[in-house]
Amino acid sequence: MILSGKEIEARIDGDIIIDPYDKNRLNPNSYNLSLHDELIVYSDELLDMKKDNPYRHITIPDEGLVLECNRLYLGRTVEFTETQGLVPMLEGRSSVGRLGLFIHVTAGFGDVGFKGFWTLEIFCVQPIRIYSGVEICQIYYHTLEGDYENYVSGKYQNNRGIQTSLLFKDYQK
Repeated sequence: MILSGKEIEARIDGDIIIDPYDKNRLNPNSYNLSLHDELIVYSDELLDMKKDNPYRHITIPDEGLVLECNRLYLGRTVEFTETQGLVPMLEGRSSVGRLGLFIHVTAGFGDVGFKGFWTLEIFCVQPIRIYSGVEICQIYYHTLEGDYENYVSGKYQNNRGIQTSLLFKDYQK
């Protein structure tokens, strides 16, 4: 089952942490998260799954930043989230999607016990000007049935910023 907005609010600072939290961003069954002012783009045109691909940082200025088509931008949420005993999920807001901006290409599914900022996989179908602080996506929560183990991966847990792909670490095992 998906938690209602009222249930999300009742669980804040319990098994759901959203920091900072603003009641005005609460929806009937989700909560809006906002875009930080930092982005990452990979430097090389060809990416290699077995390598730690080089990248550079971009700061979104006050006047906004125009995103190019066919380029992957990694961003992050302003909000730090932590969830216990629930499965957090991330979706783009429909208002953002209707402008042709995708905020997670594949990774909208969180793991129970995840703590950190959400890395956003941002891609646009036509040039678009974006701004930091925009409510860009929404988080919602599924209940979990059965015994479980919390997410403890050393890859992405407790991150403090944008996370590039750490898939290359799978090849180092």
